Amino acid sequence: MTADTRITLVRGDITRQSVDAVVNAANSSLLGGGGVDGAIHRRGGPEILAACRALRASHYGRGLPTGQAVATTAGRLDARWVIHTVGPVFDPHEDRSGLLASCHRESLRVADELGARTVAFPAISTGVYRWPVEDAARIAVETVRATATQVEEVRFVLFDDRAHEAFAARVR
Repeated sequence: MTADTRITLVRGDITRQSVDAVVNAANSSLLGGGGVDGAIHRRGGPEILAACRALRASHYGRGLPTGQAVATTAGRLDARWVIHTVGPVFDPHEDRSGLLASCHRESLRVADELGARTVAFPAISTGVYRWPVEDAARIAVETVRATATQVEEVRFVLFDDRAHEAFAARVR
């Protein structure tokens, strides 16, 4: 993060954000799913799915690896791009925090390559992947702060009060 990068928090729907890039907490297939992934595909329309299918047919035949990120069009979203990243499934017996940090770092790297200045992140891995939201907030905020980027605003868009409170405690 550069000295000029702002971290902001919003309680709401990530698919309603007006930003350069929306980060999608995707599954490795890139073909849509539940939670944030399903919402982005539904609201963004078939253009996103078509772009994801093209990625699967070319570079990501086996899917997008956990911790990596790749961009597509944003379709009908009020954004230019969707940056898809696959978060790790939480495992209390194996430390996968490096993979969760990589999701944020790699998403910012892709944003820089695209020239994105505003990026909206969800709370990656905190839904069906069961990552404890307080720990996910710590990893996300620490990683964004430690990553050199040209992004001017990182906006964490949190779906509920609990996630918003967890991120707010880390941003202070």
